[in-house]
Amino acid sequence: MDQQPVETTLYSLEKSPPSPKQRRADERHVSLLRVGSLLVEGRRELCLIKNISVGGMLIRPYSHLAEGTRVSIELRQGEPVSGTARWTRGDNVGVEFDEPIDVIGLISTPDNGPRPRKPRIEVSCNGWLREDGYIHRIAVENVSQGGLKVLSTSELPVGADVVVSLSGLPASPGVIRWRSGDTYGVTFNRALSLPELVEWLKDQQEGPPTAV
Repeated sequence: MDQQPVETTLYSLEKSPPSPKQRRADERHVSLLRVGSLLVEGRRELCLIKNISVGGMLIRPYSHLAEGTRVSIELRQGEPVSGTARWTRGDNVGVEFDEPIDVIGLISTPDNGPRPRKPRIEVSCNGWLREDGYIHRIAVENVSQGGLKVLSTSELPVGADVVVSLSGLPASPGVIRWRSGDTYGVTFNRALSLPELVEWLKDQQEGPPTAV
């Protein structure tokens, strides 16, 4: 059986931002998969990053971005980069950075440094968490493809296997990784797909939070 090609992010050392007809010949690059946290007009959402160069990036946003729109994207946790959408072609948008970025530093992780975390989006909704046969109501504070941060009035043991149920998403098995007071961090055993999470986040933005 033929394997499907894997779409990956291209990290380029070119100084110019990506063009609508990006050429890959004669470029030095490494390929990695990356999802970004995009801030547009005060709202935070996720996007697929297809190409990053010193001067800009090529992204696939999951909402309309007009040419000239100002954006900020978190390429490394806690370090947003600002820029402007310069062109659109179908689902793709070319963004020019305000200032050049250090591509080598972006893809380099110190040996003793923390592993990069998947972009997290703040939400306000309720759900259910099953642990050792018990069902607990939870309030979700933020979510990513890899897990979520929740608030629970029930005491939950760190390291416990759980199943998280949120309206509009399939039940997701995971593990409680940390606790701080009534707040818990849950890591999914299997990451959510990006389109699935994006559609769920859109539904959350359009509808009012569920009351406890």
